[in-house]
Amino acid sequence: MAENRRSSLITQGVARSPNRAMLRAVGFRDGDFSKPIVGVANGHSTMNPCNAGIQPLVDRAMAALEAAGAKPQVFGVPTITDGIGMGTEAMKYSLVSREVIADCIETSVNGQAMDGVFVCGGCDKNMPGGMMAIARMNVPGIYVYAGTIKPGRWKGQDLTIVSAFEAVGAYAAGTMSKEDFVGIEKNACPTVGACGGMFTANTMSSSFEALGMSLLGSSQMASPDAEKAVSAAASAEVLVNAIRKQILPRQVITRKSIENAISLVMATGGSTNAVLHYLAIASAAGVKWSIDDFERVRRKVPVLCDLKPSGRYVAVDFHRAGGVPQVLKMLLVHGLLHGDCLTITGRTIAKELASIPNAPRADQDVIRQWSKPMYAQGHLAILKGNLAPEGCVAKITGLKNPSITGPARVFDSEPKCMEAIMKKRIKPGDVVVIRYEGPKGGPGMQEMLAPTSALIGQGLGESVGLITDGRFSGGTWGMVVGHVAPEAYVGGPIALIKEGDSITIDAKKRLIQVNVPAKELAARRKKWKAPKPRYTRGLLAKYMKLVSTASLGAITDGDL
Repeated sequence: MAENRRSSLITQGVARSPNRAMLRAVGFRDGDFSKPIVGVANGHSTMNPCNAGIQPLVDRAMAALEAAGAKPQVFGVPTITDGIGMGTEAMKYSLVSREVIADCIETSVNGQAMDGVFVCGGCDKNMPGGMMAIARMNVPGIYVYAGTIKPGRWKGQDLTIVSAFEAVGAYAAGTMSKEDFVGIEKNACPTVGACGGMFTANTMSSSFEALGMSLLGSSQMASPDAEKAVSAAASAEVLVNAIRKQILPRQVITRKSIENAISLVMATGGSTNAVLHYLAIASAAGVKWSIDDFERVRRKVPVLCDLKPSGRYVAVDFHRAGGVPQVLKMLLVHGLLHGDCLTITGRTIAKELASIPNAPRADQDVIRQWSKPMYAQGHLAILKGNLAPEGCVAKITGLKNPSITGPARVFDSEPKCMEAIMKKRIKPGDVVVIRYEGPKGGPGMQEMLAPTSALIGQGLGESVGLITDGRFSGGTWGMVVGHVAPEAYVGGPIALIKEGDSITIDAKKRLIQVNVPAKELAARRKKWKAPKPRYTRGLLAKYMKLVSTASLGAITDGDL
C-alpha cells in the first residue's frame, strides 16, 4: 500500500506521540496506527426524509470499513432540504449549502490528513457538494447515496413530493377537491428517502454511477430496503481497496467520464440542475467542461426512460426495470459511452457492464427499446440570444410545442410572482419573468418549483412560458428556462425587460430573446442601477461576494 497521507501526522517516532495519545482517547489501539484512516462524511438528519435513513447505512459501512482493515472516523455534514424550504426565504440557502458541504468535507478530511473518504448523503446538494470535495482533495473516495423514497399512493395514483406542489395550483384553481388536496399532502411521502422521480437527487446519484464514483446499480435503491445497506457495506470494501491501490478521484473524473455522466442524465430525462452541478464538479476536478458541452451531448443522446416529472414512472420502477446499468449498457452498445473510463473499483466501466444485457427486458416499458425512445434527442437544451448571451437551460421534453412568443409579465422576486399566480393574474400566452433571483441577486438561485407547479396545477403548463435567472427543481416541467446568464443583479439583459415586452423562447432554434431593438435596450441599460444587496452580513453576504455566474457553475472557489 502507498504511504498514507497521515504519515506526517502520526508516525512511530517519539515526536508524534501526542497525536497518537489523542487518537487513543477515541478508540485507537497499537495495531490501528498502521491502518488507513477513512473519513465517513455522515449526512444524517432527522429534519427531512431524504437524509433520515442515513445512519443505518453509515453504521453498516463503519463495520465494513473496520472488517476490511481500515480505521473509520465519522464526522457530520450539514444538509438543506429543498422541498421544505421551497417558496420561503430559507430556500436561498439551498445552493449555498452545496458549497458549505464541499468545504466541510474538505476541512474535515484535509484538516486531519485522512487517507480516504466515504461520503453518504441524500438530498439534492449532498451529491454535488460531496463530489466537489472528493475532486478537490483528490484522495480516494466513494459516494453512497442514501436512496430514494418509495412512492405515495392516493386513489390509485403514484405520488411524489411534486404531486403536493401541483395540488396547490389545482386546489387554488378550483379543479381539485379539498379531500384530494389533503389526501395528496398526507400520502405523498410515505417513507424515508429522497424525492422519488428523476428529480435532482436521483439525477445526481444515478449520474455518479456513470461517472465511476458510485457502485453500479446502487443509486435507485429505496432507502428503507435491505439491499441499500448491503450496497453501503460493499462500497466501503471498494473504498479500502482504492486506498490500498491509490485509485484517485482525478483518475476517474475526467472529461470522458463527465461526458458519460451527462449522457446518462440525458437518457434518463434528468434535472436541469445537473448542468449547474457538473460545471462545478468539472471545475473542482480541473477538467475542461463548458456549458456548450451539454448541448453537444444532448444532440446525440436519446431520452430512453419514461420517468417523472414529465413521464409516468418513479425511481423504484426504474430500479426494477434494470436501472442505470441497463441504460449505460445500451449507450455503450450504441457507441455513446466511453467504455475505457476507469471506475473506483479499479475496473473500466465496460468491464463493470459486461454481464448486463444489451437491451432492456421486453416485459417493462420504463426503459424504452433503443428503436423506440421517448425522444430522439436529449431534453436539456442550452439556449442563447440577446436575453442570455452566456446561455441558459431549458427542459424541452414533454411539451407539445416547445416555442412561445408572448408578452412579458415581470417580477423582481419569486414571492411577487407566486402572489400573481395564486390570484389568477397569469393568462395563456404570457411569458413570466422572475429576476434578481440569480447566484448573487437572490442570493443563491432559489428553485421555482412553487410557481411552476402552481401554473401546471392551474392548467397553464403548456401555454405559459417562464424564464428566470434562478433555478428550477428537478421536479419541474413545462415551458421553463432557468440559469439565465448574466443575471439581473449584475446588469444582465434580463434586468432590462419591461412589462409587456415581447419575448420569444424557441427550443428548436435554441433561442431566447426579447424582441426589442438593440438601441432601446442600450438606452435602458444607461438608466439601470444595481439594487442594494439583500444581505450584508453572514453566509449569504459572503456567498454573494464570491459566487461566479451560473454559466460557470455558480462556484465560490474559482479564480479568487
